[in-house]
Amino acid sequence: MQNKVILITGGAKRVGATICRRLHTHGAKLVIHYHSSIEEANALQRELNQQRENSVALIQADLLDHKQLPDLVESSVQQFGQLDGLVNNASSFFATPLDECTQESWNDLIGSNLRAPLFLSQAASPHLKKQRGCIVNIIDIHTERPLKNYVIYNAAKGGLLTLTRSLAVEMAPEVRVNGVSPGPILWPETGKWTDEAERQATIAGTLLKRCGEPDDIAKTVYFLIADAPYITGQVIAVDGGRSIAL
Repeated sequence: MQNKVILITGGAKRVGATICRRLHTHGAKLVIHYHSSIEEANALQRELNQQRENSVALIQADLLDHKQLPDLVESSVQQFGQLDGLVNNASSFFATPLDECTQESWNDLIGSNLRAPLFLSQAASPHLKKQRGCIVNIIDIHTERPLKNYVIYNAAKGGLLTLTRSLAVEMAPEVRVNGVSPGPILWPETGKWTDEAERQATIAGTLLKRCGEPDDIAKTVYFLIADAPYITGQVIAVDGGRSIAL
């Protein structure tokens, strides 16, 4: 990982920030993308640059604006002169029961969870091939266990799972592409999981009977980037066994 350059979308807070800290700890230079979380992004950049000077850059972009995606990649390359990895972490998440699905919600959820990873990967491809780099997509266990009332989100993440495997085929042999599917790690800031009973029911549905930690995801991302040279086209569930629990 020493001096490898990794672009992480949505890296300013929550799980994305934890991924950034772990990769940085192991020597990576980071380009952290953010949309509106400027305060969190600046704070994280200061924190990490204090540990290793000029090792972290920030780039603001709206991933729903298709025209900004190639520029995001090119700006990332310009920061440090190369690109070794792309972590498609940014995601929108909100309920869309079938009778409430709209074109606007489709554009938002598909745009952030599926379209942006595709076109960022496309733009990054020549740079990653040059470095024999890799892509890690943050997916979701609900690709296999659809979440009720989240029709579009389920479809978007299901598409991202298939995209992960398709990109592994398209970008081989120079670039590896894998995914990580989180289970209950950090509770969503909105929706039914603000209710403690819903949280406990979710925990009860795991085999390990507890929540995971953001660093469980970060460790897996690090493994796929740094320690898995013969793994591509795979998706690792980090969910305490929830995806196979009866």
